[in-house]
Amino acid sequence: MRQRRAGSGLRVAAWVLVPLGLGLMLGGIGYTWTNYEGATVMSEAMTPTYRPGERLLIERTEAGEIRRGDVVLVDVPDRYQGRPVLQRVIGVGGDHVVCCDGGRITVNGKPVDEPYVMRGEVNAGAAEYDVTVPDGRLFLLGDHRGNSNDSRFFLGEQSGSVAASGVHGRVQNDSTVPVVTAALGILGVVMALVGTGLGIGAYVAGRRARPPVEAVSPWPAA
Repeated sequence: MRQRRAGSGLRVAAWVLVPLGLGLMLGGIGYTWTNYEGATVMSEAMTPTYRPGERLLIERTEAGEIRRGDVVLVDVPDRYQGRPVLQRVIGVGGDHVVCCDGGRITVNGKPVDEPYVMRGEVNAGAAEYDVTVPDGRLFLLGDHRGNSNDSRFFLGEQSGSVAASGVHGRVQNDSTVPVVTAALGILGVVMALVGTGLGIGAYVAGRRARPPVEAVSPWPAA
């Protein structure tokens, strides 16, 4: 019966764990890195929904996937000193937004239910407006209407709208998917490290199991 090579079990385990671990690491961490980013709330404009200092998870989103009601992190080059801001999408390209009919905003003639608005003040501190959102742009408001420098105050700039292409992504309140994918990535790192350790162990075991080599004189004995 052929003798089993020393360290062969460790070697097989290493060959399985290292590539599997690398796959999980690249897939899990890569997916999370590509599809999500973090943001910190810097003002009271989205109070009471999100408060200053709160850490949020932002799901990167294509412009065409943005929906009314989404809270988005957006870059507006000519506003807010170039810093990204959090605001809520009230209207998308083509929408007719009017404030205020019976104390409520209407979009395309339909009243918008806004339970998230601070103290129910849907237009605190601003004049009434009647705008149509240009294609490829968004009409954005803060939830704290009395303390939000939003689309209402830039109506002379394409109806106060901002480019949808400037959106980083929308706030993701359910963190299950990124947490799971990040955990898989971390598990992959551990598996790859363990596999590497087993591979080193197999190499060392193989070296120790080799019989010593006796030196042979190149010249025949006299």
